[in-house]
Amino acid sequence: MTWLDKLEHRFGRFAVPGLIRIIVALTALVYILALINPGFISVLTLDPARILQGEVWRLVTYIFIPGSIGAPGSMMQPLWLLLALWFLLYIGDRLEHAWGAFRLNLYFLVGMIGTTDAAFLFGARFSNAMLASSLFFAFANFYPEEVIYIMFILPAKVKWLAWISAAFLLLGFLTSTNSYRMALIAAFANYFIFFGPEMVRAARHRRQTASRRQRFEEAARPENESLHRCATCGATELTNPNLEFRVSRDGEEYCLSHLPSAQKVEV
Repeated sequence: MTWLDKLEHRFGRFAVPGLIRIIVALTALVYILALINPGFISVLTLDPARILQGEVWRLVTYIFIPGSIGAPGSMMQPLWLLLALWFLLYIGDRLEHAWGAFRLNLYFLVGMIGTTDAAFLFGARFSNAMLASSLFFAFANFYPEEVIYIMFILPAKVKWLAWISAAFLLLGFLTSTNSYRMALIAAFANYFIFFGPEMVRAARHRRQTASRRQRFEEAARPENESLHRCATCGATELTNPNLEFRVSRDGEEYCLSHLPSAQKVEV
């Protein structure tokens, strides 16, 4: 029984079914309220100084800010928000189906805890787009071959989208500030905690498989055993590496010097 199995056995009854659906609904509500009062967003952000002053709700409410969409106000933003929330809802439903409510809850909670720690320890400014990305990478781990149509037109496999996203995140990690790096590491800590051991085991298994295959091939064909032998003179590619061999019509193999002519074989 793994540590996840033990946790689920003990605390599984506290899981919230449809967690991502709830987050999507509250994010849409926050967007509407921000349209009415743009200053409303500032009350929800992950601000360590304000949290220490007693505004503890910020530990949770920041995940409902549609920060990856941008500040409300543009005519195109409702469309982008709708697409982003629809995709997040799709990912959440598929992950809960594959994983179960408890493990999805725990995965998201670990990402939130890591992000909060980064905000307090390193002053990292959090973008909930990172946490959403960690959900996407978990989705890609379960459904790598699934095809998604970008803008409902361009087909792309999930695994290739994940690799492209990883490349952009790595570029940002290499070129951005330390606070951004800490926020990125914190937001993806859940992915490495949940999938890291499996990735290590898979890499070790591939290495062991390659090693066994190499040993099998070496044992199957000793170095002193030839692949070709002339039926007339007995020469092999080991005794003379420059020889070329052909199979004659009689089914035997000969070096070119002793290859029978077609007329001779027919006789």
